[in-house]
Amino acid sequence: MNLAVWVERHGLARPGDAALADGERIHATWAGLAARVAGAATGLREEFGLAPGDRVAIVMRNRPEYLEALFAIWHAGLVAVPVNARLHRDEIGYILGDSGAAVVLTDDDHADDVESLDVPSVSAPGERWDRLTSAMPGALVDRQPHDAAWLFYTSGTTGRPKGATLTQRNLLMMSLSYFADIDAISARDCILHAAPLSHGGGLYGLPHIAKGAASVLPHSGGVDGEEIASLLQHWSGMSFFAAPTMVKRLTGDPALGNADLTNLKTIIYGGAPMYLADLEDALDLFGPRLAQIYGQGETPMTITALSKADHADRSDPRWREHMQSVGLPRTDVAVRVVDDADEALPAGDSGEIVVRGDVVMAGYWNQPDATAETLRGGWLHTGDIGSFDAEGFLTLQDRSKDLIISGGMNIYPREVEETLLRHPGVAAAAVVGRPDAEWGEAVVAFIVAGGGPPATDELDRLCLDTIARYKRPKEYRFVDALPTNNYGKVVKRELRDQLHAEHRNIQEGGHHS
Repeated sequence: MNLAVWVERHGLARPGDAALADGERIHATWAGLAARVAGAATGLREEFGLAPGDRVAIVMRNRPEYLEALFAIWHAGLVAVPVNARLHRDEIGYILGDSGAAVVLTDDDHADDVESLDVPSVSAPGERWDRLTSAMPGALVDRQPHDAAWLFYTSGTTGRPKGATLTQRNLLMMSLSYFADIDAISARDCILHAAPLSHGGGLYGLPHIAKGAASVLPHSGGVDGEEIASLLQHWSGMSFFAAPTMVKRLTGDPALGNADLTNLKTIIYGGAPMYLADLEDALDLFGPRLAQIYGQGETPMTITALSKADHADRSDPRWREHMQSVGLPRTDVAVRVVDDADEALPAGDSGEIVVRGDVVMAGYWNQPDATAETLRGGWLHTGDIGSFDAEGFLTLQDRSKDLIISGGMNIYPREVEETLLRHPGVAAAAVVGRPDAEWGEAVVAFIVAGGGPPATDELDRLCLDTIARYKRPKEYRFVDALPTNNYGKVVKRELRDQLHAEHRNIQEGGHHS
């Protein structure tokens, strides 16, 4: 099947119901959305000479046109390449080149960057987009379960992002698993897209569209307590996805503390650990409306989960331990913890988390060696270290090697290190995350200078000219040498331990120099 059939069906069965909303205003009914999606599918194929399987990128902030574009791409039998709109122009350019994107659908905020990359583009909203969406609606292009639907670009430990190829079957299974493990959805519900549609927020929009729930795009484009409180008075059955740092921020927002939360249905959080104290505060405010997911782009949002029922069951003597885990394996996957020989380990033993199931990606786009390594033995090797307890709850001990998660955004240190090493005054660099009360983690760069230490504003400018702003180090520390092991490899754990110890001292009222 083609996932765009969902929009087509709702357009026939519930033509006058709200499908897309711009804040409180209805942007499109299901009939209107179905017509615009089918029209844009025809327009894209005819204007750009596209054939099924061709890639079309979306570089756009969260807005109603984003979902029009996504489903038009699928209706036409094309492959969507949603790109994080916060990336630097050069990073966007790499993804467009690697995916072979034939067209970019963008908005006015990103049009200049996209146009400089020499790939045909259309801005939405805009006159040209309106012309595409008003074309004669074309028939839904048939797709097979194994056909690519979404290239999900993940930052790579090698410094270059890889495109996880998510198929029609992967996204269908992910959506069905949402119903099985997270929530039932009805056409009376809605999803608020406060997190980027290019990532988990967009993926978790799919089960809502499948069931005909309205997609609400906030004017702020992000997580704003006052705005959410206002929208809750207008839309019922509201769910949204948020990073733990965002949940913490909302918990402390007086606009929500004083709001009527009757219409709030579910807050899905994930992407980083959540401190137990913060979680208890959130449950005190929001009640049993929280669900946690653990997943990766390679197995979209689907490895384990802590259900709303798990969160609500405070009478369970092991409730606190459960809340510090990432939950139980999802319905659609097999999950193991394995040793270096890929042999399954017993409960209590730590090893790499591996996953198998119909939700696991087909592979990395045009990277057969990386695909073979990651999917060896028929299991997705996550790179995450964890252990099961006797009840089957999975706890993470370490994340994918050196990954930093700041404000819900993945930052791979090697990208930042390679950028810093371009400065002639940097002889060596190691980038790690330190605990941060607001963002979860903050980026810290330890630098060995080649001669006199370079000015930090020069390093800032180098980063801002090369990589996304959120990846720029919040702190630079100049050191005589980086800690290394017997093989000369930098031991980042020592640097992280140092930062964590400093953080503990500050919390306990101590000081560090």
